[in-house]
Amino acid sequence: MVRKIDSATRIPVPGGKTIDEYVGRVNSGDDRISIARMVAPAGWEEPAQTPEFAEYTLVLKGTVIVEHDGGSTEVGAGQAFTCEPGEKIRYRSGPDGAEYVAVCLPAFSPETANRDD
Repeated sequence: MVRKIDSATRIPVPGGKTIDEYVGRVNSGDDRISIARMVAPAGWEEPAQTPEFAEYTLVLKGTVIVEHDGGSTEVGAGQAFTCEPGEKIRYRSGPDGAEYVAVCLPAFSPETANRDD
């Protein structure tokens, strides 16, 4: 069955980052997958997390810096990165901020992100 999704739901988060969820638990009621567009200002960062979902991210503009057990990886516009469930990661943006699309399997939820306090 084809479903057209006319718009996203903006999910409020601290720190100036915006999340516009197109597919997922909030906007479309899907719990198998989430697809969201993120825009993070320069200097944005979030707490480390150990999610129970896989995340696939395509950077459209700027840079996303992914801190992980193996170090730190900078991912620029036109590049992508993946993170497996149970992998401890921390995201932050580069000096020009970042715009990116994140796909999570199963769908993102705050409870399964397992963010550090």
